[in-house]
Amino acid sequence: MKPVLPPRLRKGDTIGLFCPAGPVRDIRAFEGGINLIKELGFQVKLQGAFQNNDNYLADGDAARAQNFHALWEDTRVQAVMAIRGGFGSVRMMEHIELDRLQRNPKMLIGFSDVSALISGMISHANLVAVHGPVVTSLTLHDQQSVHQLFSLLTGEAEDLIAGKGMEILRGGNRRGRIMGGNLTTLVHLIGTPWDSSWENALLVLEDTGESLYRLDRMLTQLAFSGRLDRLAGLILGTFDPGNSDRLETLRLQEQVWQRALELTQRFDFPVWANFPVGHQAANFALPMGMEATMDSQTGKLRLHTDSVQVL
Repeated sequence: MKPVLPPRLRKGDTIGLFCPAGPVRDIRAFEGGINLIKELGFQVKLQGAFQNNDNYLADGDAARAQNFHALWEDTRVQAVMAIRGGFGSVRMMEHIELDRLQRNPKMLIGFSDVSALISGMISHANLVAVHGPVVTSLTLHDQQSVHQLFSLLTGEAEDLIAGKGMEILRGGNRRGRIMGGNLTTLVHLIGTPWDSSWENALLVLEDTGESLYRLDRMLTQLAFSGRLDRLAGLILGTFDPGNSDRLETLRLQEQVWQRALELTQRFDFPVWANFPVGHQAANFALPMGMEATMDSQTGKLRLHTDSVQVL
């Protein structure tokens, strides 16, 4: 059965905001993100706790899940957006009734640690979710990323152009289902009920604040466990050491690219690198669960709306 693409947003619609993982640490980024959403013509509704100075989580696991359910079932809310990522989204997954989400399809928006919730929605609720900026990162991403996000949410997005700086490590044109997200989060989902199949997938991977040996270990685990065997393509987003040292970031990314090529050398699927997805300025939104084509000749990721049920 084709996955369901939730209804697109219209100006004046309400976007529900909640913390699935960590609390707000940067109040200026939080307020700036909310103001930007409003400037673009949308309303917001805050649900649950978003500040907690005594813990690295915004609230208890069941409480965060309850906040998510409350927004999803609120008929006045047309989409749900994570305020931030952090750590801990997977902890609330056992409290999320994923099957209930099918009765009221909505856009879920987020990235990083929110990849756990996105993966669960695709595998259990058969819903397309948006891998894109969270509220606190909106003002940190470039204007093109913000424009692309809201164009996707409102149904105005065209082919996704990879943008300046993308590297074609291995060429080819392949069609597959867009899957993936944050590498660390996805590795930690393996063996859980919220893992997703990557067969015939265009697998997107990105990460931040992880040293090379950790990234190498996780990529190696994916390869040796067979998780890369049946991919249609591999799209590497940005990988950064968690600081602004440009030389260190470039060195890390090149080492990740080399390791990815080594681990996939027996396959013929295309491999792209430095795709504008991740924790840096460029973070293009992607409809996870929808099929697309990696066109290495043009450097475009072409979306196929015929692969989903459009509501």
